[in-house]
Amino acid sequence: MKRASRQKPPATLSSHDRELFRDAIGPVREFDHGSDLLRETRVPVAPEARQSEADERHVLQELLSQDEAISGAASGEVLSHLQDGYSPKLLKQLRRGQFVIEAELDLHHLRLHQARQILTEFLIECRRQRRRCICIIHGKGQRSADGSVIKAMTDRVLRQRAEVIGFTSARVQDGGTGAVVVLLKAA
Repeated sequence: MKRASRQKPPATLSSHDRELFRDAIGPVREFDHGSDLLRETRVPVAPEARQSEADERHVLQELLSQDEAISGAASGEVLSHLQDGYSPKLLKQLRRGQFVIEAELDLHHLRLHQARQILTEFLIECRRQRRRCICIIHGKGQRSADGSVIKAMTDRVLRQRAEVIGFTSARVQDGGTGAVVVLLKAA
């Protein structure tokens, strides 16, 4: 069965065809294209980042709730971390004491929430003062049956901070496993 082929309309209309068309449709009124009534009557609504805000609230709640669930780190446990994209050579240099420690923070005998707040403020202040290498004394928690919760919190906070390139337990003469030496990004 053959399909009926459609003919293409002529590419150009003759003046006679145009005249017939105008007579058939009658008088025409031009539509005003300049105004958009829908946009003129509605006030644009500012977009809200509801999902981003919800994610941030969830992360904050998770971080705050984890403080109670922290189990202490063992007194002799060596802490060490290096962000992705950095040479392991930096961590070796940090471990060997090849960076000058420019600031020090002692978190001994503080409650967990106090220590977290002071540590966060200290990191912000060091970044503002463009200090690159710092030492944080967290203690070994030898008197605690659960280990050092301050040490475990310090480890977790430092891993989460974007300005921290890496950290490692200090040399014996600088506090050993009771302190960490931290390398910060240049401001």
